[in-house]
Amino acid sequence: MGTTHLAAAVAPEQLAAMYLQYEVEQFYTYEAALLDHQRFEEWVELFTEDTVYFMPIRRTVPRRNLAKEFTQRGEMAFFDDDKATLVGRVQKLATGTAWAEDPPSRTRHLVTNVRIVEDPERDPATELTVETCFHLYRTRLKSEIDEWIGRREDVLRRTDDGLRIARRDIYLDQTILLSQNLSNFF
Repeated sequence: MGTTHLAAAVAPEQLAAMYLQYEVEQFYTYEAALLDHQRFEEWVELFTEDTVYFMPIRRTVPRRNLAKEFTQRGEMAFFDDDKATLVGRVQKLATGTAWAEDPPSRTRHLVTNVRIVEDPERDPATELTVETCFHLYRTRLKSEIDEWIGRREDVLRRTDDGLRIARRDIYLDQTILLSQNLSNFF
């Protein structure tokens, strides 16, 4: 069976969905490469001007209180950043005065389980809601090793420059962080 027959057997909407999945996965692969190669100035440009970058604190709660497992915006959080704050963090890294990153960490960002989610609040032609799982591995100095595992909920927006992150919510699986700092990006 040639590829012509295979393509003819796939409906146009299926091809469009497969291409969209591919496009989103390639975006996340590119983003991870920028972070792992410490190309932070390019990475921060993947965010829209009105972006929200939020990582709440996770608490261990009884099943009946699961709605309160994560802190909310306006409460304590590991990160509650806008674009200007992200740019400031990137600029500080570039100065060499960020003690937590001198010498710099070595990281590996693994992104998986990329799932485009139907969201009635968004027009899929301009914005997509995407859930991913991640594993961030970091080594520092000679013997520090840190790992974070969790999930992200992003809103990706189509712009003239391609997909951009309009919102990122980061949910760690850990409730206690043993790392010396959180000087990396998720």
